[in-house]
Amino acid sequence: MNKFSQAILLTSLLMLMAMPTIVIAENVQLVRVAIYDHSEEISNGPSNLLRFLIPEHGFSAQRVSPEQIQEGCLKEFDVLIMPGGSGSKQSEKLQESGRAQVKEFVRNGGGYVGICAGSYLASSHYSWSLSLINAKVWDREHWARGQGTVSLCLTSSGCEVLGSIQNEVDVYYGQGPLLVPDNQSDLPGYEVLASYGSEIAKKGAPVEAMIDTHAVIRSKYGEGRVICFSPHPETKDGPNSLMASGIYWAAQVKP
Repeated sequence: MNKFSQAILLTSLLMLMAMPTIVIAENVQLVRVAIYDHSEEISNGPSNLLRFLIPEHGFSAQRVSPEQIQEGCLKEFDVLIMPGGSGSKQSEKLQESGRAQVKEFVRNGGGYVGICAGSYLASSHYSWSLSLINAKVWDREHWARGQGTVSLCLTSSGCEVLGSIQNEVDVYYGQGPLLVPDNQSDLPGYEVLASYGSEIAKKGAPVEAMIDTHAVIRSKYGEGRVICFSPHPETKDGPNSLMASGIYWAAQVKP
């Protein structure tokens, strides 16, 4: 991909919601995206992602099952997205062989994008986690704190990586992990791209426990890149450009 084509692709990511019909140059390399789904029928997370991860926006995306991952399908992709749902169920369905395939894929240079459950799965917190990123979950007791719209406060790096001209945006939250640093000596520290500026405190969750915890983080795992979204910018209300830009970063598409 030459620098001109790369610039066109980045522009299309930034303008994703404002101009959903934008067409990029024909010679731009499409980012090959695998979207995990263990449902027999397409579920909400993959459905929302497939709506905008299209060739016109620089992506070629398809669903993959845990069985396909176990059989080694990830070698055909640049990025794996683990969407919302249940992180423990995702781990269970992948089984030991599938979890090993995911870790090898990222270690060898693939990208991992976790959304809500997929971020629980990427963390170093649980016995069933993949330990792809040096993060644990704050206020684990109240993980089911409810759903609703919250504000994200983006760092300067977050604005750059996620393609946002605003340092505060609203996004849907659905019981995603409140991320804080872990202390795993074999993993590098992560960079904060966004923190929570407001909160959901239902179902007995304590007030102010969520504010300032980390909502979007990124790091390296071997030669690969890992980015974790606690909230859901892939929903119809978006902003989808945050998700698209994060996937593009994880893909390590070279000019």
